Amino acid sequence: MNMEAIVGTLTKLERLHRSLLDVAIKKTDIIKDGDMDGLNDMLKSEQTHIAAIERLEQQRQVEVTDYLRANGFAPTEAPTVAQLIDAAPQHEKQMLQQARERLIDVIDQLKQRNDLNQKMIFQSLQFVNMTLDLLQPRPEQMNYSSDIGGRSAQPQKKTYFDSQA
Repeated sequence: MNMEAIVGTLTKLERLHRSLLDVAIKKTDIIKDGDMDGLNDMLKSEQTHIAAIERLEQQRQVEVTDYLRANGFAPTEAPTVAQLIDAAPQHEKQMLQQARERLIDVIDQLKQRNDLNQKMIFQSLQFVNMTLDLLQPRPEQMNYSSDIGGRSAQPQKKTYFDSQA
């Protein structure tokens, strides 16, 4: 296995991660708009990207393992690019290091965007729960006994007009 093939795979991984980052950025706008159908489409697109990334990652691991074995190194179960950089000749280390740094940069950006999207979705869910609580408040105290002190076991159901706004 030659180093150009490995760098090519790393470049493809970077491109796929950049494309996934674009999807995550679009997803942020969709979350802001509250477009559930659009969010569903974005999730499908993300799943497609993730499947492609997983296939490329498996290919990268095979290529790195083959390269390490061909050059007399004992690879680990999941060989990393850092291990490859340590085993590579000096003239190839810089090329690998640059490809690795670009990929790490894109993954960091993607992680930050996904964290933002997760927080936005969590806040939206909190808002929905708060709204539901205002419309249908929960009983103050649940009573599961049959009859205590003349009170019925069934809590009275509050209507929309009985809730406090």
